[in-house]
Parts: sequence; structure tokens; C-alpha cells
Amino acid sequence: MMKGATAICGLAALVALSSHADAATARRGSFGKMADGRAVASVTLTNGRGVSATVVAYGAMLQSLVMPDRAGRKADVILGYDNMADYLAKGQYFGATVGRFANRLAEGRFRIDGRSFQAPVNDGKNALHGGTVGFDKLLWEVVSVKDGPTASVTLRAVSRDGDQGYPGTMTVDATYALDEQNNLTITYTATTDAPTIANITNHSYWNLSGEGATGGAMGHRVTIPAQTYLPTDAGAIPTGAFKNVAGTVFDFRTPQAVGDRVRDARDQQIIFGRGYDHNWVIGREVTRDQHLMAKVYDPASGRGFELWSNQPGLQFYSGNFLDGTTHGKSQRIYREGDAIVMEPQIFPDAPNQKGFPNARLDPGQTYRNVMTYRLTTGQAAAPKKR
Repeated sequence: MMKGATAICGLAALVALSSHADAATARRGSFGKMADGRAVASVTLTNGRGVSATVVAYGAMLQSLVMPDRAGRKADVILGYDNMADYLAKGQYFGATVGRFANRLAEGRFRIDGRSFQAPVNDGKNALHGGTVGFDKLLWEVVSVKDGPTASVTLRAVSRDGDQGYPGTMTVDATYALDEQNNLTITYTATTDAPTIANITNHSYWNLSGEGATGGAMGHRVTIPAQTYLPTDAGAIPTGAFKNVAGTVFDFRTPQAVGDRVRDARDQQIIFGRGYDHNWVIGREVTRDQHLMAKVYDPASGRGFELWSNQPGLQFYSGNFLDGTTHGKSQRIYREGDAIVMEPQIFPDAPNQKGFPNARLDPGQTYRNVMTYRLTTGQAAAPKKR
């Protein structure tokens, strides 16, 4: 081969290598088996800035999210297990996709066009996160895995007519995407062949100090740009009122440490929820574009995120029912306050409440919930190569 040709080949290889280095990757793997022997797939998305997200087909869940702190030390910031057996034994919605109807339905009941429907009751007298076998307990199919400037994986589940009492056959896609700007985006879409209801979200438990970190998440500083929230009864069903946050422990319009007021028993709502387990009103309807839902910052590590979505409500849960009976990936026991959950969604019990956003999904329509975690590590961005 001539020297000129060799030089050209070498340059092409260098360009290809540089291009690959700038691209996020998606790598397939395995996460064990279901009780019936079916294999459970996993996909790990990795970018060039030290962030990686592992998605598991069981429950279309975010099983791990590794990101550096201000000193460059990496840690997994999502609670969960390192094996399928524990998820099957006591999943607790760790990182899971929840639906058909996330959050609660009063007594599991709802009506469509004059017909009554009954979902399984699995949270006291109410239905929670779709019922006893919701989306979190399904084995989803991996339908697409992509590398590129944005690496992604798309999973699919089909919920047949009558599943958990819901009408219509619903086809749901969950796409996780990670880019080089440290944006982790989760997109849920759903269609149906008969009128039904839909409210699908992600239930990841966050501890930005690191999963299992001794201090828990009560030092995290949270901002929620909401003027009102939804007070509930003792069973966590909204009363229908919109209460102004001003002067209450629910005012997060400026950054507040979660632990400062999470046990303030002077507020009956804190007693009902054993802490925060309420929906903040960001808007009154699903929007075309995303808007800011919350900011979370951990002073201990420098890690944080902004959460953006097109949904009207944000369910903020302070990990009140982590009771020390499970231990996670770090082999440390999970206790109350060890993590927080931020769930963009339609309001709880919306099908049964006047003045709440519409949760109905008809044939020909597409349900869509797009949530983006704009991750920050506290590190200065690396200078671009010239």
C-alpha cells in the first residue's frame, strides 16, 4: 500500500475513534431469570462523562444510575437490588415503571361512559400503582437498543383488555435515553383499542449521596415550583381541595432540606402520610412541552438534578415506609428517609375527582409522559479538545 493511502487510512481510523469516544453507548446484558425460567434482559447506557444507567426488562425499571460527585468519585444513586430474586420477593417499586394508573384510585373504582370498573385493592381499601400485578411486575420486551449522541433502549408491554380490571388492550412503550449533556430522559407512550384511563410514571428512589449512604436523603435540598398541593384523607386519597403551600411545611418554592419539616406533627397531613407522600400542583393539564417540576441538590456530594416533564402533578414521597426489612445493592439496610421519590404524573384519583386533569385515553390517541433528569455532578465541564 502507498504511504499516502496509509496516512489516509490512519486519519480515518482516528476520526472514527474520536467519533466513537464522543458517542454514548448502549450495551445488552442479562439480569437473571423469572420464576418460570424466562430470561430477564438488561441494557446499560453510558456516556463519556462518567454517567451510566442500567435498565432491566422486569418492570421496565431503572435498576442503577451511576454518576460522579464533585470530586469525581462515582456512586450508584438509585436504591434497588443486585439480583432478580430480591425484586421478585419484595420489589417495593424500586426504579419501576408503574401503571396502568400510577398512584391511587379510591376503592379501586372508576367509571367510563357510565360503566363502572374495579381494579384490585392493594393499599388498604384503595388501588395503588395499577393493582396487584401492575406494570412493575411485568416482563417487558426489549424492542430497540441504540448507540449515538444519545444512547437509548425502548421496552414494550401489552396489557390485555380486562387486565387488573382495566378496559381496552393497552400497548405501552418505555424509552430510556442518555446523552452527553448528562440528560436522562424517560418517555412513556401508550395506545388503546377501547376507552380506558392511563397514568404511567417512574418510581425510582434517589439518594444522591449514594445508594445506602449512611446519612440517607433527608439532607437533600428540594425546590418545587408549586403554589398549591393536594391534601388527602388518612388513606392518601385527595380530598378534592387545592391548598396553598404558603405558611405550611409543603412550601418548597425556595430550597428546603427534606428532613427539616418531614416529621412536623403539627400538620395533620404529615401524620397521615408519615411524612411527605403528596401531590404538588405544577399545572392543571398535560402540556405539549416540558416544564420544571423540581430541583434536588445534595450538599454532601455536590450531585443534583432538575426534573422536567409535561405532566401537571408531582408526587413527592420521602421514603416513609422503608422499614429496615430489606437491604440493597450496597448490602446496607434501607430505613425510613433513606431516599426520596419524585413522580411526574396526573393527579391521584383523577378519574373520580371533579376539577382534576383528564386521565382518559381513547382509541386513536397517544398517552405521553416525558420526564428528563438534568443531572449535575458539581464538577466543572471538561474543556473541549481542539
